Amino acid sequence: MDLPTIALSVRQPWAWAIIHGGKDIENRSAAAVRHGMEPGRICIHASKGMTQDEYDDTRAFMERIGVECPRPDELVRGAIIGAVTVVSVAKEHESPWFFGPRGLVLTDPVAVEPIPAAGQLGYFTWKRGNELDVPKPWMAAWPNHPAGRAPKAKAKPAMPLLEIGGA
Repeated sequence: MDLPTIALSVRQPWAWAIIHGGKDIENRSAAAVRHGMEPGRICIHASKGMTQDEYDDTRAFMERIGVECPRPDELVRGAIIGAVTVVSVAKEHESPWFFGPRGLVLTDPVAVEPIPAAGQLGYFTWKRGNELDVPKPWMAAWPNHPAGRAPKAKAKPAMPLLEIGGA
């Protein structure tokens, strides 16, 4: 498959949700969408950053809307993981994924074998990198949190990552 040269970096597990979990909106600030975020086909880049609190909060949100989130150590980071079509920018939307103030409306997600790449803010022209980011110690230990921290969401078996197509 020919991939778009333009990508958008999204933190995990939100990036996974765009490609595999039915996330049809990517929320952005009004300022961000004024700076070139236009409709068209783009790659989704899973950024390297993901804190334990971000993961736990996002997993709990996904659970509330019926989406089963993979374990943190199963989420690819630092790579292109798929492509979507941005069809419009919304100020309001009925999707449970919409938080605003603006949302890129997404369709046609297609997963690819992860391609290591560095991310940037906003839309960017991506280049193949050398290696994927490795899981942090807390990710491999999840849900047995260090220092007695309990997860905010009840752990469920993770949905496997889909691998469709190739780069």
